[in-house]
Amino acid sequence: MNVPLEDVAQDMGDLAARVRNLMDLQHGNAFRLPLGGRFFDAVVTASGAEARAVVDLMDEVQRVRGARFDTRSCGPVIDDPERDRFIWLVPPGTHAVWDNDFGICRGAPHELTLPSMQQTGPPGPYWLRPCRGDRLVPHWPLADLLDRFKPGPVPHEALLSAIS
Repeated sequence: MNVPLEDVAQDMGDLAARVRNLMDLQHGNAFRLPLGGRFFDAVVTASGAEARAVVDLMDEVQRVRGARFDTRSCGPVIDDPERDRFIWLVPPGTHAVWDNDFGICRGAPHELTLPSMQQTGPPGPYWLRPCRGDRLVPHWPLADLLDRFKPGPVPHEALLSAIS
């Protein structure tokens, strides 16, 4: 099978970028990851008291029945205190069905810079709820709770510098 040189170069560039991202992750640095695909989409909301109430309720929604009590059961949420935003990691494809006035959802072809896995407090963006391999934030309960609590101000699409 013959693969044109320009196709190989593109594939290798993508592979090299992914390897660099994984090395950043291993070294405790922030790294960029493409949204969508097999990973996740991202919903961006305000981060005020109303949004914190939504996090607390998502802890209840995602608590595993019969498991040890864990107040941090919600799927991954990044707090970006400098921009007063939460970034909720939701299942891939959510951007195609997202219909909510209190958060903006992004998927492919956008990218997101994730904080180091060890970053659990300020300064800078940090994991309000840690990234775990066994869960994302389910988008239907999230949308319902955002409608109920109405966190604001709503991020303006043109100002979403946390997601490119």
